[in-house]
Amino acid sequence: MTDIHDIGYGRQFADFYDRLFPGGPAVAQTVRRLADLHPGDGAATLELGVGTGRVALPLAKLVGPVVGVDSSPEMLAVLTETMAADGPVTAVIGDGSVAPAVGDPVTPVLGDLRHWADERQYGLVYCVCGTLSMLLDPQEQARAVQAAADRLAPGGTLVIETHNPAFALALNQGRARESYFTPYPGRDTGLLSYSTIDADRRIWHLSHIWFEQGRSRIATELSRLTTPDEVDAYAEQAGLRLVERHSDWAGTPFTGAEPMHVSVYRPADAR
Repeated sequence: MTDIHDIGYGRQFADFYDRLFPGGPAVAQTVRRLADLHPGDGAATLELGVGTGRVALPLAKLVGPVVGVDSSPEMLAVLTETMAADGPVTAVIGDGSVAPAVGDPVTPVLGDLRHWADERQYGLVYCVCGTLSMLLDPQEQARAVQAAADRLAPGGTLVIETHNPAFALALNQGRARESYFTPYPGRDTGLLSYSTIDADRRIWHLSHIWFEQGRSRIATELSRLTTPDEVDAYAEQAGLRLVERHSDWAGTPFTGAEPMHVSVYRPADAR
């Protein structure tokens, strides 16, 4: 079994991740767009960095069961608990073939997106919410895109959503260090973030304090400021071509100033 590198994200965020990034209406456009990109005909679906399943669970209702890979046991535990009341859950520990239990909307798989592989081919593979940028080495990012491309069925689609470096730099107002507060619904609830950008290494370090009804939690995360051109280059090396790029899941054109970029790729020889 290949080693799984867990950066510890889930140990810090799992308890309140779904408050930071809620499901339901907040991901409705994401789910609709992914469903539109799905080829149908019973094709398999794979999410790399499934987390708590906030995207995979509603998507499964539209396209059928989803295989969800993540390196965080804590995040997968939340996903498994969410599904447990609805029926059997197959949790695959380690890399390998996946055989979902009957009725499972999502099969949680503990694995490393840089080299995860099984015997299946997938009509849709997606990696969203900045997961690719949590790999801090360009070579590892390229390996992850190659691994995703290797799982595609002929004519399949790969979707990658990650941060836009220009927006992160603007958020810091040209400074190496900045702080900002983001309010959330609920009494005394919000996120205080301390942002540090190492422009030379292109590393974005965020330290957070989550406040909710008089209680607080501390968490930190690192990501690499990854440009759209870099993702395109990884995809090209993996035999894929860019089909479309938008700034959000509603299809808004990407101008280079938006927080995220959403890119859709297909095999270069696909029509």
